[in-house]
Parts: sequence; C-alpha cells; structure tokens
Amino acid sequence: MAENQDIPVYLFTGFLEAGKTKFIQETLMDKRFNTGENTLLLLCEEGEEEYDVSVMPSPNIFIRTLEEPEEVNPENLSRLLKECNATRVVLEYNGMWQLGLLFQNLPESWTVYQEMFFVDSTTFLPYNANMRSLVVDKLNTCELVIFNRFEKSMDKMEFHKIVRGVSRRADIAYEYANGQVEYDDIEDPLPFDVNAPVIHLADTDYALWYRDIMEEPKKYDGKVISFRGIVAVDKSFPPRTFAVGRHVMTCCVDDIAYSCVVAEWDKAGMLQQRQWIQITGKIHVQKHKLYRGKGPVLEVQDVIMTGPPEQEIATFY
Repeated sequence: MAENQDIPVYLFTGFLEAGKTKFIQETLMDKRFNTGENTLLLLCEEGEEEYDVSVMPSPNIFIRTLEEPEEVNPENLSRLLKECNATRVVLEYNGMWQLGLLFQNLPESWTVYQEMFFVDSTTFLPYNANMRSLVVDKLNTCELVIFNRFEKSMDKMEFHKIVRGVSRRADIAYEYANGQVEYDDIEDPLPFDVNAPVIHLADTDYALWYRDIMEEPKKYDGKVISFRGIVAVDKSFPPRTFAVGRHVMTCCVDDIAYSCVVAEWDKAGMLQQRQWIQITGKIHVQKHKLYRGKGPVLEVQDVIMTGPPEQEIATFY
C-alpha cells in the first residue's frame, strides 16, 4: 500500500439490532462493491447477527473488533489497516459512542466517503425520547437514514420531523418487512421567503435559518437579511467586526451553543457584549479571519437596539 494513499471509509451507524450487519454483509457480497481489494471490516459492537466471510466473492475481508472507545485512536487504526494490507475500511460503529470520538481520531489519510444511519423503526421513538443526544449525534452528519422494519400503520411525518429537526441534507428511506423500500418525498419549505427583497426572520425561525445558511451559504450570497440577535464583541476581532446570533439548542440543554455570523459595521465600537439588536444587512460569502476560511459575512445596513425575544434560546421546533 502506497504511503499517503487516500483510504476510503464507509461508515455505518445505528443502535443494536438496527440492521447494520445484514446490510454490510449484503454490500460486501455485491460484486459491484467488492471487486477484490483488501477491505478492513471494523466492528465496534457485536449484535445477534454475525458475518459469514465464507460466502464473500473473494477472501479479501479482514474482520477486526474495537471493544473499547480507547481503541479508537490513529495509531491503533493505522496498525490494523497495515496488518491487513487493506486499501479501504468498512466500519460498523457503536451507536452508544459519540461520532466525535471517531472523527477526531481517524488517521490523516482516512476519508469518510459515505455515512449511513440505520434505525429500527419499532424502537426509534423511545430511543429519540430517552437518548436524544445520541440520535442527534448520528443524524448530524449522515447522508442517508434507513428506517428498517417500517410498518404501514406508522406515521412517516413523525419520523421525518425528527430527522429534519437535525438535518435537511440527509435522504430518508423506509424499508418494510417485505423488503419494499420507499424514499421520503415530504417537502420541507422554509418558513421564510428566501427570494424576498429582505428576508425577515421571525424569532422562531433563527435556528432553521442558521442551519440552512451553514449548509448552503451560496444560496444566501448577496441576499439582504433582517433578524434579532445577541451581540458578541472581543478585542481580538478585526476593526469594524463583531458577531451576532442566537443561542441554539439542538436536542438538550447540554448542547446549547452560540450560533452566530460575522458582521462588519463602521459603528461596531458602539456595541456591547450580550446586547440584543435587530440587525439588517447584506450577506457576502467570503474568506474571513473569524471563520478560518469562507463563511457568511453580514455587511450591516441598519441596527436597532431591542430586547430579548420571548424565548431566548432558539430551537428547531
């Protein structure tokens, strides 16, 4: 294996008995996916289903198990890859482990090519109610959510809203017991007019807008926006620069974070820390020191001093 070669990682997440093992087994048996390259199959949990390597198209699948979170580190992962002389990784992740642990410890050359979240529809709602932070963790970055064991009597909208409360990017599929698969086609219009001369955000829309602009910043390039937010200032900021945003809660009190955009204004020096304002300005997607790259920068047109909204913490519901 050549040094510094890009190692594709196919990441499968979900809780126990969600259908990950069956799907991975079928994928590795598919000759369109398994064309002979050495594959490191990393297992971070053991369910009732077991892998049968003997039925694979070729003897190129090397199974290794990570039993403790501490084993997820760059040195150990690199060692396992080298030991198997593998050129790609299929990873069945433990649903009880935060994905941040994995993303922070992947070897530099490892790149997640695809991430899928498998869900047992019959247990998902209790999981979401009792372990919301773990559900949000898996929904945040996945490209596809597969609701296994879905039943005709179940309300798709209930499941759809939970996914869309975290991510607008993930595709959603419902798989029934007979193997029939239906893809989610429920439309999610934004609660504000992106094409209006001025996009006026209601206080209840900030979280949705912030997630949308961070996912699709180019959509807002050149648009004029008006919203209520709280100011952040710091002596380390460049001249004329401040931040404005809201504290956003995704799933629980523990994950509340100040979600802001950079703003530039000649009168920025007048503003005070934690001051509530109604701000209007034009968005330019550009490089900025505070983003360490490109991001939405608000060219301020108007600022009105105001008070906090009825609900100071912005949410997706």
